[in-house]
Amino acid sequence: MGRAEKDSAPQSAQTSAPSASSRIVVYAALAGNLAIAVTKLAAAGVTGSSAMFSEAVHSIVDTGNEGLLLHGYRQAARRPDPIHPLGYGRELYFWSFIVALLLFGLGAGVSLYQGTVHVLAPQPVEHATVSYVVLGLAFLFEGASWMVGWRAFDKSRGSLGFWAAFKASKDPPGFMVLFEDSAALLGIVIAVLGIFAAEHFDAPVLDGVASILIGLVLAVTAILLAIESKSLLIGERAAPHLVRSIETVAANEPGVVSANGAITVQLSPDQVLVALSIEFEDLLTADEIERCVASIERRVRNQHPEVNALFVKPQSSAGYANARRLRFGEAIGDS
Repeated sequence: MGRAEKDSAPQSAQTSAPSASSRIVVYAALAGNLAIAVTKLAAAGVTGSSAMFSEAVHSIVDTGNEGLLLHGYRQAARRPDPIHPLGYGRELYFWSFIVALLLFGLGAGVSLYQGTVHVLAPQPVEHATVSYVVLGLAFLFEGASWMVGWRAFDKSRGSLGFWAAFKASKDPPGFMVLFEDSAALLGIVIAVLGIFAAEHFDAPVLDGVASILIGLVLAVTAILLAIESKSLLIGERAAPHLVRSIETVAANEPGVVSANGAITVQLSPDQVLVALSIEFEDLLTADEIERCVASIERRVRNQHPEVNALFVKPQSSAGYANARRLRFGEAIGDS
């Protein structure tokens, strides 16, 4: 048998490739949010606007979040050691989950509190023009960051729809920054409308209402990000096209009767653990099976460098099917 051809299935979502583009997105968002946060905070002090203060808190939280995501990237890149033999890839998923919690606890929590205080004790907005100028500039900066994030995400999702790509993604910073920037743009629009309504109708309570709405937007965003980050943190399978490619490589190896299937775990955007069940020809000796396994491992890693751990279990197809029924029950999906 010849070497397996490289998986030709379209990569609908780049779920296992190292995301250099995601780091660029995070750096761009970090620079933009830092400048915006300082400007918004100064404007909030001048105008006394609750909505502006909520926006400032949002930008401060986003700035800290980007720093945590970059820290997660650095930690995840550490080499395996005897204590962590599979490496530190899940550090990125841990810090992504922390980012979602901070966005909910600080971003949404402070905005909701600030808005409630201003609804109960309304304060007139002063120097509203300053707010409009600052929020307008913030919209331009956030919009530029959003475009960088969207282009990277759009390129990685291929033919998948937005929601399907979000659920399939294994690279949290890529979609986290996009969601944060989307929430920021929506929050700016709400803040402008709230300040305008408070000034135009002489109803400062509407400024507080706008702050509460911004808090709700952040809360919904944080919950969505937390759910997906938690799923990655506890262990998701690798992309189905990767599993099919690995099974094809194994099935085309001389001496292999069939590649029964694989159990995979995504450890980080560029690290995958694979446990592969293979049925070998009965006449193969132990040495021949060992050489066959070594060849499969070499070919898999050549085609998929993200596979940092590959374990092969010699097993009949019937034995594999029985094992899957015991592990997953009768309703079994893709590996």
